[in-house]
Amino acid sequence: MIEYKPFWGKLLKMFGWKPIYPERVSRKSVICVAPHTSNWDFPLGLCYYLSMGRKPRFLIKKEWFVFPLNLFFKMVGGLAVDRNKKTSTVDQIIEGLATKVDYNIAVTPEGTRSKRKEWKTGFWRIASGAGIVIELARIDYKKKELGIFEIFTPTGDMEADIAYIRSKYRADMAKFPEKYAE
Repeated sequence: MIEYKPFWGKLLKMFGWKPIYPERVSRKSVICVAPHTSNWDFPLGLCYYLSMGRKPRFLIKKEWFVFPLNLFFKMVGGLAVDRNKKTSTVDQIIEGLATKVDYNIAVTPEGTRSKRKEWKTGFWRIASGAGIVIELARIDYKKKELGIFEIFTPTGDMEADIAYIRSKYRADMAKFPEKYAE
């Protein structure tokens, strides 16, 4: 059951955005958000998430976790990731998911706002390892639509699954299309 928060949806609409809401919401999921080419993706995604009445959780590089920004990011569900360490963030999240009833975490598979030919695979490995779905979400600047548009269950074939998921996103959706590699 989705508990919509009208204020956040109205705020998005006030700025000309159309929220896309799924028919059902998964209690546990990885939310694959793409294309990610702008810092504006964060406030838009946060408003959308809050409009659904969900507790936001998202991965963000540790460089953003400096005072006083760290207080804000912790408050709104940010989980710092040290991209230089080889510790397994994926394993930590899978372990944490085992003890949670409701847990949805947003991940940008590009891992950066810069152009990147290959996607990081952590979002798929989390979903597959925890036995949960991947909710496909987009922020489409061309149509001014954002939200979850498909629920995908990993098949076990990472390469084929990621190719399928990538096929659902296009550069012309991005705020900066030249920064998104199809």
